[in-house]
Amino acid sequence: MKLSIIIPVHNEEKSIEKILEKVFSVDFSCGKEVIIIDDGSSDNTPKILLELNKKYDFKLLNHKNNLGKGTAIKTGLKIINSDLVIIQDADLEYDPNDIPLLLNNMTNEISAVYGKRGYKKWPKRCFYYVLGAKILTYMINILYNENLTDVYTGYKLFNLNKIDINLLKNLKSTGFEFEAEITCKILTNKGKIKEVPITYIPRNKEEGKHIGLKDAFKGFIMIISCYLDKNKTR
Repeated sequence: MKLSIIIPVHNEEKSIEKILEKVFSVDFSCGKEVIIIDDGSSDNTPKILLELNKKYDFKLLNHKNNLGKGTAIKTGLKIINSDLVIIQDADLEYDPNDIPLLLNNMTNEISAVYGKRGYKKWPKRCFYYVLGAKILTYMINILYNENLTDVYTGYKLFNLNKIDINLLKNLKSTGFEFEAEITCKILTNKGKIKEVPITYIPRNKEEGKHIGLKDAFKGFIMIISCYLDKNKTR
């Protein structure tokens, strides 16, 4: 088994070196490849990545302009060569030391393992983000008759023996609505999603958090669109 770690990056000059140090220090139970997509960064991230590429073995792809997290992920998916793929955010909200936990919970019958964040530990500054994530998760549970707790987690491990790679490559999402769309598509195709608790340390807007209210609306529209498409194919 081989694991692809896709890292979309946009203006993460303060954290990219630390996150790569963590990723390459983890002892995985399988082979790995690391793919970084610089999504049109306008700070010192591009220069830092070029220097880090001399120290760490990763594939570096570049977008001239900022095209969004979903587009960056799809760019990375075009060159993967693996059985498993996980998305690793370039900030320090998610700890790469949790990746083996997700790997240990993956089986041949499961399409994806999601890292479940502990809502009660989130600071109050993230209240509206927590509320939005819960509402979108609730929508998917109602429409798809599921019992998931954290659809908008950034830690998703995909089993490419159960998910057609073309399904991932052909997603419509360009931004954070990727989280909703991929979940809906997996469930539409009768895939099984398992959730396991992970470590999560959120940051706020001042610290560089990118997701906002408009992304919640995009997620809402994406869920409705996926559900309507599902019923059309019946």
